[in-house]
Amino acid sequence: MGIGVSIVLIAIGAILTFAVHAAVSGVSIVAIGIILMVAGVIGLIVTLTIFTPRRRDGAVERERVIERHDVY
Repeated sequence: MGIGVSIVLIAIGAILTFAVHAAVSGVSIVAIGIILMVAGVIGLIVTLTIFTPRRRDGAVERERVIERHDVY
């Protein structure tokens, strides 16, 4: 799941939770909205932790020394 899909799920969940005031028999629209928001937040966290570049704190830098031997 990408960042865009996660944001869309959060937005649709928020709309269902806070803006829709319809009643459907046997289905709680508020519960579906909350489930979609939670799934979107989890997807966003997973996407950001997997696809963000990791820092290399213990990386060793090597200095490259080129010796020049002039031959005359």
